[in-house]
Amino acid sequence: MRKFPLYVATLLATTMHQTAWAADEAAAPESAAADATETAAPARKAFSTGVAKGRDLLDTAISASVIDEADLAKLSVSSVAGIMQNIPGIRAETSDVDGFSAITVRGLPLAADGSKFLQLQEDGLPVMEFGDVHFASADLFLRADLTLSQVQAIRGGSASTFASNSPGGVVNFISRTGETAGGLVQVSSGIGHDLKRIDFAYGSPLGDGWRFHVGGFYRQGEGPRRIGFDGFRGGQIKGNVTKQFADGYIRVYAKYMDDRQPNYSLFPIALTGTNDSPKVSDLPGNDIRRDAYESPLTAQYLGVDQNNNPTTFDGRNGLRGINRSIGLEAQFDVAGFTVSNRFRFSDISGEYNEAISMVTAPAPVIAGLFGGPGATLAYAGGPSTGQAINDGRVLATSIRVNARLNQLDNVTNDLRASRVWAVGDGKLTTTAGLYNAAQSIDMYWNFANSINDLAGGGRNAPVNLTSAGGVPLTSAGVYAYGFGFAIPLPTYHTRYDLQYNILAPYGSVNYQIGKLAVGASIRWDRGSVSGNVLSASYGGGRGGETAIDLNRDGTVSVAETKVAILPLGQPANVDYDYDYVSYSAGVNYRIAEPLSVFARYSRGGRANAERILEAGSLNPATGALADPSTAFGIVKQAEAGLKFRKDGLTAYITGFWASTGERNFQVGADANGQVVVIEVNRTYSAKGVEFEGELREGPFALTLGATWTNAHIDKDRSDPTLNGNRPRHIPTFSFQARPQVELGQFTLGTVLNGTTSSFAQDSNILKQPGYVLVSPFLQYRPAERVTVGVNAFNVFDKLAIVQLASAAVPAGGLTNAQVMNGRTVTASLRYSF
Repeated sequence: MRKFPLYVATLLATTMHQTAWAADEAAAPESAAADATETAAPARKAFSTGVAKGRDLLDTAISASVIDEADLAKLSVSSVAGIMQNIPGIRAETSDVDGFSAITVRGLPLAADGSKFLQLQEDGLPVMEFGDVHFASADLFLRADLTLSQVQAIRGGSASTFASNSPGGVVNFISRTGETAGGLVQVSSGIGHDLKRIDFAYGSPLGDGWRFHVGGFYRQGEGPRRIGFDGFRGGQIKGNVTKQFADGYIRVYAKYMDDRQPNYSLFPIALTGTNDSPKVSDLPGNDIRRDAYESPLTAQYLGVDQNNNPTTFDGRNGLRGINRSIGLEAQFDVAGFTVSNRFRFSDISGEYNEAISMVTAPAPVIAGLFGGPGATLAYAGGPSTGQAINDGRVLATSIRVNARLNQLDNVTNDLRASRVWAVGDGKLTTTAGLYNAAQSIDMYWNFANSINDLAGGGRNAPVNLTSAGGVPLTSAGVYAYGFGFAIPLPTYHTRYDLQYNILAPYGSVNYQIGKLAVGASIRWDRGSVSGNVLSASYGGGRGGETAIDLNRDGTVSVAETKVAILPLGQPANVDYDYDYVSYSAGVNYRIAEPLSVFARYSRGGRANAERILEAGSLNPATGALADPSTAFGIVKQAEAGLKFRKDGLTAYITGFWASTGERNFQVGADANGQVVVIEVNRTYSAKGVEFEGELREGPFALTLGATWTNAHIDKDRSDPTLNGNRPRHIPTFSFQARPQVELGQFTLGTVLNGTTSSFAQDSNILKQPGYVLVSPFLQYRPAERVTVGVNAFNVFDKLAIVQLASAAVPAGGLTNAQVMNGRTVTASLRYSF
């Protein structure tokens, strides 16, 4: 459903500014020519994300963080979620790939993947209007490279009123814009693994108020885990041109991104020990920190496309994000008002591939369970093709997922006007704005069930199953061309073709008199959703299964009698509207030049996307929701904090309380480690404390961040036994630290990331162990403008568990887990000019 809203043509004439913007165009620092490694006192930078006007953080009633370009090179991670792990208050579950992550803030639930309550922005506008579209989370279409100037994050506060669908906060990735002349070229390579990358960036003033910046990257290689093929392939290029006037500026910018990454998803492991102290072990031939489930021998498989025609899927495409964007922004002073307008159109598409073990067991168990007594197994591909499997080696029945992201186009326009008025002895700042956005969701989901071995090292091979009577039950290792294992075949075999349109007027007032500032803001989001969904799960005679000769050999095999198809002639209609009001109010008191205190209360809404359109949740004839209240959710937050900054010392501490409701479907696991889909209907609350600090003394610098969180499921309407439990994957305490020292030509330091234990599932039985990761970095400047760098992520090769896919230690001792990468060393050479 390709709809380019007519209002865009009109708004182009006015240009624009962002949902998170700087009052001063020079607020975002950059120095393309410098190596940016010198230690300096904390800069008094205007924070611009999720607020009405850019201000010094000590003058704002918000909790916020900034990561500058100089610090990004020291983090030893390349993914967006990996960067966000270093921001207090944010929980980012990732294996350092973009597109398979779960990100949340302040103890709000991680019920699903993506970032439901936290909006990811690029240069102040959302990458995707909804951060948790299934198989298309926002970070799949965003990359970090040398064009990045800084990352700004606001937790809670006015994020709920200065952006849509961001009640928990906003993280904004801000690009360089060429204020200073200079460039960078950097080549990097993995040490001990195959991944090569080249980055470049260059910007400069051009005279007469003009300036530009351009940059990007390209990478290729297998990556830090053994998968048997180049899992990383692609990159991006970005550019912008700015014309500065005496009273404002105009900027045009564009981006082209096409990047593939492997999916470091769940991986089979042995799980023993006790629920309080589980022990994770590798299966024979496997290393969970250095292997992934992908293999070139199992990557290609047959199926049907969205028109029910035979096709071939290729898992080697991995997580592929394509983002072609063009934007226009402007800001001018007009009759005492600062008027800004920002527009961006993003042509977004891609592909999502994943393979997960559903049942992991010795070969005789797999044969009996899926083929019956006397069934036999033999290799269907790889170097052992045709060889019978007669021993007890471990095999897996897998679910293979392919999501074709046909069109996820995003169009956004944000127009606002601000003015500062002299009122009594103080200043009153008023802001009014109009936000308009359209988000397309056109995608097709396909699933297949197959059997494979667990050879490891990127050599997993497909396995065929034959009945005792000699009837082949699989075809090239595929057992069913649909879900098939204990779940009805057509389930989740779906095509979405939807359009979301959003209109949100908003406004704010802020009065500052002396040391006191009081402000409030309000936003009214109105949305309309239209389109259709093709899925047999809606019933009404919608057929979802048939027999097709997929391999065109003239015979329909047993596996080919189990092909999930779409009911092309019976689409389910989607047609509903929603609206909600968000508001925020806060007070800030600047006690002294280095010290301020603040307090704030906020209520923010978040519209739900395609995840609520399950069977039973939608009237397929009228398109109305069965329960209109599921169209959006509300997050309430209260916070109070203290901020101190003097000379080389900065310290921010914030206490918070947050609550929300959740209506969703959560992929979980039972006590046997088997994947289950759970309907979630709950309310949650969390309270805690965030700390962020920085100390700089001579050549020494130390950055610290820590979060203590006490989160609970207040009420579960589906399973009351969960009431009072801690939401899964939310630790009580987490921290980040980065000590470093400058020694002439050397910069030495390390990044530490740690977390206490959390629960694997909401039942609060099985604990996920905590961890502390140590990731040192070294930068050496042998000559002017030349920097040699070495980054070692997880240098002690610790096992850092992101998630355990079991509710308890399983009786069979086998389940799945997702972990962070093991020791990963990368060397780089940078030249600045």
